[in-house]
Amino acid sequence: MILRLFLLCLACGAAAPASAGPGDLLSPQQAFRMSAQLARKNEIVVRYDIAPGYYLYRDKLKFTTEPAAVVLGAPRTPKPGIHEDEFFGRVEIYRGALVIRMPVKVPAGTERFTLIARSQGCADAGVCYTPQQQQVVLGATAGNEAGNGSSLVDSLGGAAPDRQ
Repeated sequence: MILRLFLLCLACGAAAPASAGPGDLLSPQQAFRMSAQLARKNEIVVRYDIAPGYYLYRDKLKFTTEPAAVVLGAPRTPKPGIHEDEFFGRVEIYRGALVIRMPVKVPAGTERFTLIARSQGCADAGVCYTPQQQQVVLGATAGNEAGNGSSLVDSLGGAAPDRQ
């Protein structure tokens, strides 16, 4: 009898869905990999590579620059998905690859500037992250002319992000 009960418990445990514990979650930088590129002298392309099982809130995406003399236009985002959030109700979210295009006016003589991106996202496991801030330095780089597009800097330390 005890052996049957043990086997039944073992079988039920194997069939139960795995739940994510704190050690199973990705860091926000891994879950929401952000990069940006000055595609032309008047347009920034921001890319988020959102890990499977994670999503970003549309209304939590905000962008600013330093210096403030660099002026951003309204971000152009793709159509979001809809998610029924237990705390916020019906919300717009993004999953997978997210590409955002923003007009930018860079004053003459400005070689480099910092794009500051603010975002917030969650894991499907039921855990939401605190709002995050990531920074990318854009502009002229060694061997590249400003506005020609090859300035891509990772938000975590200056290296181009890995492409998988």
